[in-house]
Amino acid sequence: MSRPLTIAVPKGRILGPLCERLRSAGLDPAPLLAKDRRLVREDRAAGLRYLLLKPDDVPTYVEYGAADLGVVGRDVLLERGYDVYAPVDLGIGRCRMMVAGLPDPPEVRRALRVATKFPQIAERHYRRSGRSVEVIYVQGSVELAPLTGLADRIVDLVESGETLRQNGLVELEHVADISTVLIANRAEMKLELARVRPLLDKLERATRAA
Repeated sequence: MSRPLTIAVPKGRILGPLCERLRSAGLDPAPLLAKDRRLVREDRAAGLRYLLLKPDDVPTYVEYGAADLGVVGRDVLLERGYDVYAPVDLGIGRCRMMVAGLPDPPEVRRALRVATKFPQIAERHYRRSGRSVEVIYVQGSVELAPLTGLADRIVDLVESGETLRQNGLVELEHVADISTVLIANRAEMKLELARVRPLLDKLERATRAA
């Protein structure tokens, strides 16, 4: 019997929509929905094995071959620059990476200070337009930075924009469109193409039909 295809899956809020997408593709999401603490879940009938991971760890497992495939937000790939193949956009978790700030910010005579959880993305965005910035890394509540004077701008994920509005901030520049993608280890994609391709096709059809 051939070994199961291993798929690294992020724990958290994206798991529910992902299970719906798997169901639409004709796969049984029951192993992922089981209420227990197992980090390895088997779907022997489909020849699949799931690894439940923190979202930021998914591409690491795929890049180093511990998983054949993975499910991850495009923001993680843009920030970290992993060497993986991204053959399918799953069409879930859609949002935007934006520059945001106060609607009438005071003029600054120094390098713009930008607070963000995505320092590499922010740095590249401003570098492309030749602007000098000082990037300040923060892990949470990034909207506080312009309100307290820590930074002039923020770079963050925006879905509805309600959090920005409630904190008196506005969207200023579009950086990138973000969604959840299926990624593959480049070597395994070639070696296991006969087994991987039908799965990719099912997920692509389910995404188009959604």
